[in-house]
Amino acid sequence: MSGRPVGPIAIVSALHDELRAIDAGLQGRSLQRRAGRDFHVGRLQGHDVLLVLSGIGKVAAATTATLALEVFGARALLFTGVAGGLAADAQVGDVVVARELLQHDMDASPLFPRYEVPLTGRSRFAADPLLADALVAAAGEVLSQPHPALQRFGIGRVRCHQGLVISGDRFVSTAAESAALRAALPEALAVEMEGAAVAQVCHDSGRPFGVLRTLSDRADDAAHVDFPRFTAEVAAEFSRDIVCAALRQL
Repeated sequence: MSGRPVGPIAIVSALHDELRAIDAGLQGRSLQRRAGRDFHVGRLQGHDVLLVLSGIGKVAAATTATLALEVFGARALLFTGVAGGLAADAQVGDVVVARELLQHDMDASPLFPRYEVPLTGRSRFAADPLLADALVAAAGEVLSQPHPALQRFGIGRVRCHQGLVISGDRFVSTAAESAALRAALPEALAVEMEGAAVAQVCHDSGRPFGVLRTLSDRADDAAHVDFPRFTAEVAAEFSRDIVCAALRQL
């Protein structure tokens, strides 16, 4: 992110509710459609930005990231949305900023070590430190203020975590599944379905990226109950407020 910026910052989410509040603030909007996706180009917090829904899953996320970087020339990418919490101290309403991402369902063993992306020599992809730092600082600013919707969910104080986020093409929604992930990857803070794919695309393209997730559930048997309402009422506003605060710092 150093030097004179060229190209927009792509802001991507898997679901409409995850991007809805950010989209409402876009100025000078123009629309371009590519590969079945609507790319909204405009200005946000003094930056040229590109807003787009990726759809759910790693392939959808990778396709969208590639289009944003190669067709629209995005100089950086921010993925924002919800995730399931895995860490013992990560509660619903908390925010996670990824420092590293890994595909928990990648397993080409015995040809390659488990989790390693074949022919890359790596299983973890690091988020851009400057973008991650900006998201952490922005989260601290936003989470220090009361949020009325949290009270409706019976949630009190929330906090920001930073570290490993894992991705896979499965909505983790049982206590047994989440326990297995914690046992295999004890550092993992949260699980979702897109971030590590975006990380791999950005790594291959040499572009910085950041991933911000609000915990909508504990990736257990209640995940499907908590997810829809929380995403619409809390996570969308957290995405807007934290992303906008981070953009002001860049």
